[in-house]
Amino acid sequence: MKEFKWIFFLFALAAASCMIGMGIAIGERSISGIIGCTVALFAVMGFGFSTKAKMRRAGKL
Repeated sequence: MKEFKWIFFLFALAAASCMIGMGIAIGERSISGIIGCTVALFAVMGFGFSTKAKMRRAGKL
């Protein structure tokens, strides 16, 4: 079994939190909350994918 990558777990947790926040913002009918959570979700996902690509190029995955 490969070692557990905590950084990817934290990225997944942050992305899930953004999705939960987006759902709450929709329920509260907060446009700024929806936009903020959407932007944060794209940022977290993008940073996670770029980190994975960097680690793959470095041979750490």
